[in-house]
Amino acid sequence: MRPFFNILGLSIVFALLYFFAWPVAIKPVAWDAPVNLGYVGKYAINQKLDSFEKLTMGDLSGPEAAVHAPNGDLVASTHEGWLVRWPAGETEATRWIDVGGRPLGIDYDAQGNLWIANAYTGLMKLSKTGELTVEVSEVDGVPVQYADDVVVAVNGKVYFSDASTRFSAKDHQSTLSASLLDIIEHSDNARVIEFDPSTGVSKVVKSNLTFANGIAADPAGGFLLIVETGEYRVWKLWLNGPKAMQSEVILDNVPGFPDNIHVGKEGRFWIGLTTPRSEIIDELAGEPFWRKVIQRFPPSMRPKIEPHGMVLAIDENGVVLENLQSPSGAVYATTGVAEGDEFLYVTSLTAPFLARYRKSDLALGSN
Repeated sequence: MRPFFNILGLSIVFALLYFFAWPVAIKPVAWDAPVNLGYVGKYAINQKLDSFEKLTMGDLSGPEAAVHAPNGDLVASTHEGWLVRWPAGETEATRWIDVGGRPLGIDYDAQGNLWIANAYTGLMKLSKTGELTVEVSEVDGVPVQYADDVVVAVNGKVYFSDASTRFSAKDHQSTLSASLLDIIEHSDNARVIEFDPSTGVSKVVKSNLTFANGIAADPAGGFLLIVETGEYRVWKLWLNGPKAMQSEVILDNVPGFPDNIHVGKEGRFWIGLTTPRSEIIDELAGEPFWRKVIQRFPPSMRPKIEPHGMVLAIDENGVVLENLQSPSGAVYATTGVAEGDEFLYVTSLTAPFLARYRKSDLALGSN
């Protein structure tokens, strides 16, 4: 029996050494997570997103963001690196162009160029003549590791988020894997970058964020709204006037991980909540050591996306105007909304379709 106990003892020692000492990629920082109030009040559970029409994409998936093209087509980015298009009246997408990497945020400028936040390569531009270029791959000597969302402001400047300067989406072969590492580490390393196409100059306009994600621009040019996924909140960054380059939190402590934010109609800004908050991440916010221990567990035992679809509309001051949910997961991993005159299009991190809703069926504005 002695050899058995010797082996057992060594196994226990090795297991303890692994779980408590094995090197991991993250260097967790203690932080104070706000108490999760859950799906109550303005976030009360409903089933408004459960019924929709699927706009299919063949064998492609993950329409992270969608935007209306100048000719009226709907364009979306996909997990496989393609941009796809749905011409008006069509429900099956056509492959348009393979930009490579993982295109996430997309937005058109006034000249008809499409700007692309590509998590693997940086800020890209697809000209109206079809030329594809990488416009920004580093800023202030720091590589753009995770270009996430992009918006073109009325002044012609392009703003995009570099969601993590610590965890490269390309190096970790997945935007989701890199995002989880960054959020669990919580080292406030993300930034928002301004690029001026007329001069080619880039500069950081906001930093020290935990996974900066969605960006929307005020149609009048006064401010940006910035989603800070790791802190469950939305910032307003003033672009001009007496408060230029000052920022303030306008929405805080939402019940899920907020993702993209896009301008809608009638003063709405739409936000996608990809998944409910993680109890483990919140409870261990002040425990860096135990967050490292969890990182040594198999991926199946770590925090992951739960299938609870949810999008919110807020006004420019953070007042919640709309709360649309699919707790059944009929639509899931919801990242945002593209709003047209007749329809809402709800985007997704992983789904093999784009969900379309007739606005009249949702009774927007009746909350």
